[in-house]
Amino acid sequence: MQIRSFPVKPSLLHLGVFGFFAIFLLWYILVTGEYKTLIWAVPTLIFLLIIPMLLNYMSQKEYEGLVPVYETEAKTLKIREITDKMISRPVKFQAVVDEVRFRSLNRPHFVVSDRTGTTTVKMFTTPREDVRAGDLVEVLGQVIHRYIVTGDPVINGVSIRVLAPKGSAKEKKV
Repeated sequence: MQIRSFPVKPSLLHLGVFGFFAIFLLWYILVTGEYKTLIWAVPTLIFLLIIPMLLNYMSQKEYEGLVPVYETEAKTLKIREITDKMISRPVKFQAVVDEVRFRSLNRPHFVVSDRTGTTTVKMFTTPREDVRAGDLVEVLGQVIHRYIVTGDPVINGVSIRVLAPKGSAKEKKV
């Protein structure tokens, strides 16, 4: 589903919660016969799907507004140059996606690498493009600690753009 130009969808977790409560509601109606419960229960079930999608849309819209700011301020670098001293600074680099984690929660983490090293790009919203392992991507984001105030530096991804899909003739080594 799309809201304006943003692809939004509920995560598997949200669909699971919706399914659980839909089955529970069905069981409740069959056991008690209280059909008047449907007056408030059905809208509540619908909101269980709509609210996460609206939150997804709002976060994508916010991140889209940050992209021009980050593109002007970001320093282009290689992964090995990312250090603790760069915390909270905007960065930009090209890398190949090695692994995609947490896609089903709409908060994917991408393990990316170039010839100089490997790092994690944490996205706190669904990316606009479908990014898969093996894709050559351009990452725009901010250096953060892995665990709020401690841990190795990782990237809070503002934008991840596919430059060349896996197996593409245009794909080049970074």
